Amino acid sequence: MPQDHKNKRNSKDSNDEMIHLIDNLNRDDDLKYNRRAFLKSAVGASITLGLATLPFSAIALNREEDDTNRKMITQLKDLPKDSSMNFNYPTDDEPAILVHTKEGKLKAYNNKCTHLQCPVFYEKEESVLLCPCHRGFFSVDNGQPLAGPPQRELPLIELEVKDGVVYAVGRKVRHGE
Repeated sequence: MPQDHKNKRNSKDSNDEMIHLIDNLNRDDDLKYNRRAFLKSAVGASITLGLATLPFSAIALNREEDDTNRKMITQLKDLPKDSSMNFNYPTDDEPAILVHTKEGKLKAYNNKCTHLQCPVFYEKEESVLLCPCHRGFFSVDNGQPLAGPPQRELPLIELEVKDGVVYAVGRKVRHGE
């Protein structure tokens, strides 16, 4: 390359477009909008948002327990050991079964087989939950399938006994017990 052409290309007065790319940089803007300034702004915004949501978190933590999911099922004295009863939970359209086992434990599950939604019944002799449609058996202790076509456990209804009254207080669809 001729020396004359190199000098022309590196000169400030050249018409070559590449040399003028740095003319739009301003040293003051470069210092003002650098990485450190961005990180300071991001940390400041995060702290501000965190402090702004603090009152809502305090209200949520101090709020008394919500009883909208609580539903009375029966008096404990009205359900003898080794028996069951049907009820609806969490809505009036969803059947459930409460079992008072031989050992005195209370267990409740949704009353629909996980195979084809047939009703499930308590079988006292073998202490299992039976789906008569396709002879599916579920454990009373944990709702897990024991035999037949069902592959998933029955949804668990969480119970609470207070002052001799049995309440349904929640539901777990996948409980894996």
